[in-house]
This record gives sequence, structure tokens and C-alpha cells, in this order.
Amino acid sequence: MTRTPPALPADTVRTLAARWLPRLGDGDFVVSPVGLWLALGAVAAGARGRTAGELYELLGIEGEAAAGAVTGVGRRLAGADGIAVATGVWARVPVREEYRRGLPGVRFGELGAGAQDALDAWVREATGGRIDRLPLDLDGSEELVLLNALALKASWAIAFPRHLTRDEPFTDGHGDTRPVPTMRRRIPAASVRYVDGTTVVELPCAGEGAALVRFVLGAEGAGPGEVLPAAWAGPGDRKRLAADAADLLLPRFTLRTRTGAHPHLTALGLDLALRPGADFSGLSGDPLFIEDVVQEAVVEVAEEGVEAAAVTQVRMARSRAVPRPGTVERIAFDRPFGVVVLDAEGELPLFAGWRSSAPPDAQPLGVRPLDARPPGA
Repeated sequence: MTRTPPALPADTVRTLAARWLPRLGDGDFVVSPVGLWLALGAVAAGARGRTAGELYELLGIEGEAAAGAVTGVGRRLAGADGIAVATGVWARVPVREEYRRGLPGVRFGELGAGAQDALDAWVREATGGRIDRLPLDLDGSEELVLLNALALKASWAIAFPRHLTRDEPFTDGHGDTRPVPTMRRRIPAASVRYVDGTTVVELPCAGEGAALVRFVLGAEGAGPGEVLPAAWAGPGDRKRLAADAADLLLPRFTLRTRTGAHPHLTALGLDLALRPGADFSGLSGDPLFIEDVVQEAVVEVAEEGVEAAAVTQVRMARSRAVPRPGTVERIAFDRPFGVVVLDAEGELPLFAGWRSSAPPDAQPLGVRPLDARPPGA
């Protein structure tokens, strides 16, 4: 039975993020947890049986109820200033009409000739040109491609004065120190909090319902898996800044990474969904499984504001060759017929016969020896 998802499954997105981030290593990366959740959630809308249950354990949504959750989160994001979200499904296999109706905000198309160029163009448009093409090129083996694109362009509510930007020392993860362009401005105490030894600075963007950007600085030597979740810690875990204000020094930076999420999903508990035999019968009548999941993301932080984009690509393949309906012709020897016995080469008619009358009940072979004489002979 399909379980009812929460009205706004923010907890499930955060849980996915907290489980995924520690698997990304300690080097530079940028990913979109909500982009991954939306893409996999749209796929989960077509999952059934044990496959649906497996996706529920990871995403907190499954089956038909997943469609409503994905649609709700997408609409909420799209209603905020500066945020654009789009999802598309392109397929060679037939996609069920019920699946299409359950995801009214999703674009559906066919994987035909020229699909690479068409999907690259969709990516550019959906991300405002921040990502130029598909994270994973098409090779003709994919039966279905699902793309989720998320883009953000926002100005700070209060910009960093450009004339205050200057080089400041920055020590990288290897312990090497060098000067980097660093922005500077004074922020109020309410913009700063501490969560278990991690400093969290919140910078609001301009506009109604605009994004909040939080920067997190952990204890020396702490990794992203333990530091990043502090950005969404609840009020009970926060401590306020004791001072009246703070001078913020923040490097101007750009991050761009491409992340192969497929091995991470395996480590996070997906199995059936990622191999032949998966049950996505709510999506298509053809047997499909998730063959690969790749995400490309970029974020740029400067004096005026922040820009970011992510594209999550789910590639689905056929579980097995679909058996073609067999063509069976009925041939019944139910009227006069002939019989011909030929030599081994098929050239000499050793015997030729014709049966016009209905044969009597046949005796099993071997009842009468070959050398037996007919009665009365």
C-alpha cells in the first residue's frame, strides 16, 4: 500500500542530504540535495512493490503519493523569488498516462533523432545558461531520461561593498596558505549562530520569499559531513552570538562539480531500483531500472549576490529484451491431406500418399511388428 507523504517533506530532503554528504569526500564539491530528491522522487512515482518500498526508505515518498509530494515541492520552489525549477522526461518506451497525469508540471517528450541537442538546449534554458549541456551524454542505450533542473539568481538584501574586497590569507585542506580575494561587511548579531562548535552565518537575499544563504565554518579539521548539516539545525540546537555585531570576511568563490551519484545510492540502501528486475510498472509497461544518476552543479558567490544551478540526470535502461508477441499460425490437418516420403537428399519420392477419408482410431506405434501380416493375408 502506498504511504501518504508529509505535506511538505522537508525532513526527508534533509535526511537524504545528511546521509549523502559524508560520501562526497573532503575535496571541493557542490551538489543539490533537493535536486536529487526531486529527480528520484519523480522516478519513485512510477515505482511499485518492493522497489517502491526501497525508495521510500531513502526518500520518504513512494508510488502514487510521490507524485503529489514532488509536485508540491516543485511549486513551492518555483513560487520563490529568484528560483526556477523544471523537470522533464524523455523516453523511447511508452509512458503510462496515469503517470503523466500525476506529474502535471513535468514536460514529456520522446528520445528520437536529435535528442542530444534538444536536451542540451533544455538544460541551458532551464539553468539560464549556467550549465551548458547534459551531465551525461546520450549513447543510444537509454530507454528513458529524467532531468531535474534547479536555478537560483539572487541579490543580497545588503550587498558587500566592492571597495572593501581585498586579498586575505586562506589555508586550504592540505594546510597550504595563500591570499584570496575576500569580501567584507558588518552583519548584525542575529545573522550568526553556533551549532555544536560550527559557526553559521545567514545572509538573506532580496525579494519576497527569497532564498536564505547560510555559510558554515566548522572546527579545524572537521569534514563536510559533520559541518554542513549545522545549516539546517533546529532552534533548540543553536546558540546566539554574544557580541552586538560581527565583521564577516567571506572569500569570493565559484564551485562547479559533476557528481556520479549511482554508487552513493547503492551505499545508501538502494538495490532493486538499480538493477534489472526493478518494478517501475507505474511509469511504463516496459521493464525499466535506474542505470545511472549524475548531477552537475555550480554556485557563484560575489559582492552583489549568489547564482547557482544544478541538473540531475536519471538514466533508465530496459531490464531485459522485451519479448515480442509471437506470431502463431494454426495449421490443422482436418481435411484430405497427402503424405510423401523422400530419400535423404529430399529428391526421390519414395512414397506418396493421400488421405481422403477420416482415419480410424489410431493404434499406438509399435503395437504391430513391422513384419506382421495383415489379417487374412
